[in-house]
Amino acid sequence: MTALTLSTAGAATLRADALVVGVAKGPKGPVVAAGAEAVDKAFDGKLAAVLDALGASGAEGETTKLPAPAGLKVPVVLAVGLGPVPEQDESFDEEALRRAAGAAARALHGTKKAAFALPLDDASAVTAVAEGALLGAYAFTAYQGGEKKGAKNGGPKQPLAEVALLGAKPRDKEHKAAAERASVVAAEVNIARDLINTPPNDLTPEAFAAVASATAKENGIKVQVLDEKALVKGGYGGIMGVGKGSENPPRLVKLTYTHPKAEKTLAYVGKGITYDSGGISLKPAGHNETMKCDMAGAAAVFAAVVAAAKLGLQVNVTGWLALAENMPSGSATKPGDVLRMYSGKTVEVLNTDAEGRLVLGDALTKASEENPDAIVDVATLTGAMVLALGDRTFGIMANDDAFRTSIHEIAEEVGEASWPMPLPEDLRKTMDSPTADIANMGVRMGGGLVAGLFLQEFVGEGITWAHLDIAGPAFHEGAPYGYTPKGGTGSAVRTLVRLAERTATGDLG
Repeated sequence: MTALTLSTAGAATLRADALVVGVAKGPKGPVVAAGAEAVDKAFDGKLAAVLDALGASGAEGETTKLPAPAGLKVPVVLAVGLGPVPEQDESFDEEALRRAAGAAARALHGTKKAAFALPLDDASAVTAVAEGALLGAYAFTAYQGGEKKGAKNGGPKQPLAEVALLGAKPRDKEHKAAAERASVVAAEVNIARDLINTPPNDLTPEAFAAVASATAKENGIKVQVLDEKALVKGGYGGIMGVGKGSENPPRLVKLTYTHPKAEKTLAYVGKGITYDSGGISLKPAGHNETMKCDMAGAAAVFAAVVAAAKLGLQVNVTGWLALAENMPSGSATKPGDVLRMYSGKTVEVLNTDAEGRLVLGDALTKASEENPDAIVDVATLTGAMVLALGDRTFGIMANDDAFRTSIHEIAEEVGEASWPMPLPEDLRKTMDSPTADIANMGVRMGGGLVAGLFLQEFVGEGITWAHLDIAGPAFHEGAPYGYTPKGGTGSAVRTLVRLAERTATGDLG
């Protein structure tokens, strides 16, 4: 994990391997942002002109490396674009700072220490820059380089090792708290990314449960793991129905974080399909290669519960990880089979590739038994949501409009793109089955909404519930941008953590 320090040293006096400054896009060319005054002075007040001559514009995420002039104790200056110059008397948007810091950290892979002299107007800006830098300084290298370590020996470049925030005040309580929070949240997002990126031959349901158990115990979180025998005995027909085709049996993991002064309880439920072949309804060629990411919802829930514990939030948070591997075999569930869910409701399985809703159905019913104040499930649930909202935005459905709006606002606040989606009642009847209580498929159009309506059937009466379909942003297949890497992103972790913080302080709206 990249180290984070707050420094009162000046940009001209701190010793580091690189110095990061912000540049905004002005109407007549790049504009040097606040925090870089000493650096601009070292360039004789011509830093913006030099960048302009090199073709830099200050556009969001743009990075330009320059040899440092005399007067600076660093060999390299990295200018990173912040996007348009803010309106008069306004500060840079927190997400702009977060993305710029992330882009800079990515550009400095292989560097030991970098000083960040970006605009830090308040504690919120400290959080944004720290988070962005720590999230940008991520690389999944566990399976690269063999026995070799480091780029010099043929291995991959290691992430930026240390981030020093210039202008932040280590003795200021708000700044210190902001940095500590950013460190915790970024660390857990990166743990979620690691889990998502781990190959499915190593991250089986049993292995995921073992990781969750070990981490939970280290952080004072109670853990309970139901193996396949306990799942059969308990009547978890959805989870067992999905997992019975695999040699790697399913698990249901319960993580319980409690605070002695907590007045509210949240339940987070995560879809944890460690590999999804589609089962008997096999996915077509070209759709299998990234299906190790189908446990991203469970990874997000796991990371959020651990973050809540590390931050000591005054709220009870229970995490449910519904873990299974969806494989075709002689023992696999077949289209036309009927499963009896944990709730007692029967489901006709029309498509075994609509498996996430089956494992979530059991977990939602179980979570409802404890009557939490709210339940939020997180899942890479439907390709339909990707078609609707694209690769970077997750959908939010809920049985309470105000709760859905609150989650959308929270996601926007922490920099995670989301959009409220409806649960049209007319789509529910398309899941009517002549054989069972409900089918696991309805009409194709509006498939993401149909999936949400299916899940709603398993939420306890009177319990506030929301469903986050993160199928789009959970796994990024394109080139990295901002603080978002290629591969697992840790989508929804920051939203879940902020929701827990808001619930703890009674500021949920």
